[in-house]
Amino acid sequence: MIPRIAGSELLKLAAQFKAVAVTGPRQSGKTTLVRNVFPEKPYVNLENPDLRRYAIEDPRGFLSNYPDGAILDEIQRTPEIFSYLQQILDERNKQGMFVLTGSNNLLLQNNISQSLAGRVGYLFLLPLSISEINTDQQTDALIYKGGYPELYSQESDTSKYYLNYIRTYIERDVRMIKNITDLYAFEKFVRLCAGRIGQLLNLSNLATETGVDVKTVSSWLSVLETSFIVFRLQPFHQNFNKRIVKMPKLYFYDTGLASALLGISNPNQLMLNPYRGSLFENLIIVEMLKRRFNIGRPNNLFFWRDNTGNEIDLLIENSNELIPVEIKSGQTITSEMFKGLEFWQKIQKSDSKRYLVYAGEMPQQRSNGIKVVPFYQLGLIEE
Repeated sequence: MIPRIAGSELLKLAAQFKAVAVTGPRQSGKTTLVRNVFPEKPYVNLENPDLRRYAIEDPRGFLSNYPDGAILDEIQRTPEIFSYLQQILDERNKQGMFVLTGSNNLLLQNNISQSLAGRVGYLFLLPLSISEINTDQQTDALIYKGGYPELYSQESDTSKYYLNYIRTYIERDVRMIKNITDLYAFEKFVRLCAGRIGQLLNLSNLATETGVDVKTVSSWLSVLETSFIVFRLQPFHQNFNKRIVKMPKLYFYDTGLASALLGISNPNQLMLNPYRGSLFENLIIVEMLKRRFNIGRPNNLFFWRDNTGNEIDLLIENSNELIPVEIKSGQTITSEMFKGLEFWQKIQKSDSKRYLVYAGEMPQQRSNGIKVVPFYQLGLIEE
């Protein structure tokens, strides 16, 4: 097993709450993590049809088999047992009894909020971070391979892995979340989303290209967010005038999946690929998100852009401080790379920390006060 940073946070949550819910993308390592952190707990996989039928038809009898708690994997498949779980947790009043996992955030959250509110601590587990992968892979290889643990724990064909992942997701998970009948149009929509990484999200344009209406696209986007395929990076527009862009940007939780959807079949193809800059930006932003989630902190990431094109790729909101981060996929530092950060300093009139993340290997402290950070040393960014 590849050691996961989130393991220590999982133990803290289990010491504080009666149950813990671990949610995240399919195959992000949830089951492996919880079984390693809690080896003494019985493990129940509710993907198993016989166990699932037992839990649905006789939830009280099913749960009576686990008087001291258990790991209930993919629990969103059996919503019937949540109210019975509530009774057990209230009667026993013991911390960390049940560990619940699920790859469908909406179904899991809805069931927990209805029956288990206040009794459950949450952990979001995304695929491996760069520091967890702990390899000397070059940027393009990292972007192409992504962070799904199976690709690092055994020899796997990356292209075949993602082909199967896409097929499984669309044919199975999507039907479970929402009964989408036109799977061809939905798959086209998912691939079009990959082509919009780092762009302002225009639902009308996306609907036109997909060949469906805006309401359908909005619904499908919610499905992708619910199942941890994509997320929206919101614009920061507090205390600014009306000239600030207020549309979110679209990113994927994993660049390997996005690369596969874009038809990239090996890392060498990224070198001259028009999406390389966007994918590198995605890699860094989701890495910063993993840093937050792995230690149990909420998402505090934004971007900033005005209507004349001045932009900061990433804004970290930290108490009353805004920390700007520019992201550049080049390996050589040029003066052009600092323009956004210099403009930001002018309008903010503050000496707050400023960072430039790039694909090179040497950290630098520039005379203009900007710290240059290599992509694999994001720990140098002080939040």
